[in-house]
Parts: sequence; C-alpha cells; structure tokens
Amino acid sequence: MRSYIEKFIKELEYKLKIKHTFTPNEKVNIKNKIVFFQHERLIHLLVTLFYAIFTIAFLALGMISFIFAIPFFAMIIFLIFYIRHYFFLENAIQYLYILYDKIMSK
Repeated sequence: MRSYIEKFIKELEYKLKIKHTFTPNEKVNIKNKIVFFQHERLIHLLVTLFYAIFTIAFLALGMISFIFAIPFFAMIIFLIFYIRHYFFLENAIQYLYILYDKIMSK
C-alpha cells in the first residue's frame, strides 16, 4: 500500500507541475481513490488500537507471570511498526487533501 500511495502522489504532483487540465472524470477518480485510502487508514487505525490493547493486556499478564513477558516484547516491536505505518497513511492522506484542493481550484 505504501508504494501505491507514493506512486499516486508523485503522479498527481507531476500533473500539477506540468499544469495538466483535469477532466471531471479524473477529478472523480482522484476523489474515489482518496476515499479508498481513507478506508484503509480507518482499518489500520482499528487494527493498531486493538493491537495496542492486546499489548497492554500482555504487559499486565507479564507482571503476573513472567511467561507473558516474551510475547509482550514481540508485540511491542510489531506495535511500533503498526504505528509507523498508520502515521504514514495519515500524513499521506492529509497531503492528498491538499493536492485535491489544488486540483479543484484549477
């Protein structure tokens, strides 16, 4: 997903740079892709939140029994990557809003 969004952003930036005239159909397609990316962002937010809850649960269990500390440390590493990916999605979609506003103002 990361490379797909980056490619889409570069394509829009290039079209804006060369002062491409967007057709109404292109504008609708861009908006639809942004909606799909928003859905992806929402799903990743939910997954990240649930994963964080499970990580906290394993932390609490790790305080009771040492055997749960091992999965906790594994989960915390994955949680860091989930959060990193979610912030990429969040920032990319916000940037797409800016690009879309520029496209619509033309």
